[in-house]
Amino acid sequence: MSLVLTGAEILQLLDMDLALAAAREAFRAYGEGRVNMPPKSYLTLSRGDFRAMYGEIFLPEGHVCGLKWVNVHPGNPARGLPTVMAKILLNDPETGVEWADMDGTYITNYRTGAAGGLAAEVLSRPDASRLGIIGAGEQARTQIAAIVAVRPIREIIICDCALHRARFLLEETARKYPVEVRLAVDPQETALAADILVTATPSTEPLVRRDWVRPGTHINAIGADAAGKQELDPAILRDARVVVDDWVQASHSGEINVPLAKGEITPDTVYGSLGEVVAGKKPGRQSEAEITVFDSTGLIIQDLALGFAIYRRARDKGLGEIKEFLKLPEKN
Repeated sequence: MSLVLTGAEILQLLDMDLALAAAREAFRAYGEGRVNMPPKSYLTLSRGDFRAMYGEIFLPEGHVCGLKWVNVHPGNPARGLPTVMAKILLNDPETGVEWADMDGTYITNYRTGAAGGLAAEVLSRPDASRLGIIGAGEQARTQIAAIVAVRPIREIIICDCALHRARFLLEETARKYPVEVRLAVDPQETALAADILVTATPSTEPLVRRDWVRPGTHINAIGADAAGKQELDPAILRDARVVVDDWVQASHSGEINVPLAKGEITPDTVYGSLGEVVAGKKPGRQSEAEITVFDSTGLIIQDLALGFAIYRRARDKGLGEIKEFLKLPEKN
């Protein structure tokens, strides 16, 4: 018997507090070796790509395994469709029985935002108050929600190559949060103003130069999630404390993938993983002046932790529809 949850039902169950709590548990489990997570597989097409992600995680609430099938089609907004859509399955590791079949689109957005919030919590300056956003898509929204929850943000600066998107996000953000929100004319203005900078674009060329990043800045590099994507000047990485979500994925598809392939940085450029920092195995920020970078590629354990939390909440609230996809033999 499987619990089927639609996107509309998941929105009734999902909030950033839940997503942040799930992110902490997921990355702590990673840092403590309580996960099994093969690298994601890619199916590359002319207009976008699909990714298959699967694994298991041992959480305080239980042992869970599962699969996510997710697309990334950058041209979709022009068609009135989300860039990213996903499906998540949760299974019982002991028997293989399916627990849940759920839309994964909102879970993907929130878990990625929550990872950015968690990274800001352990890597940015505690007094960071100015948040810069480059790229005004869906991910910008959850990055803002998560970072506002963990830092005393007073000003948000938004930049996007499409001015209408930037204006829409500005108006939406100004309604939601008691902070000053303004537009920047370009990435340079955004970076120079930011204590915390989020890059969330599909760029394949550096958008942020080293001399635009002030001492003490923290950067969430979110947009590079496939081979060939890049948002930051490699000199930023060389001068920063670089933390990845997972070395294997980041080296193949994260912000570090292009400069690694070109020899512009080395594996030693990477300080460690977010899981190691969250689990207390490595310290986070070491000084007020250092630059820190979180290279986020997105891990299946984030989806499993948040998906499992939503599954439990749905059962408690009686949401979703029970489906019997497989007729099991009756016991004698």
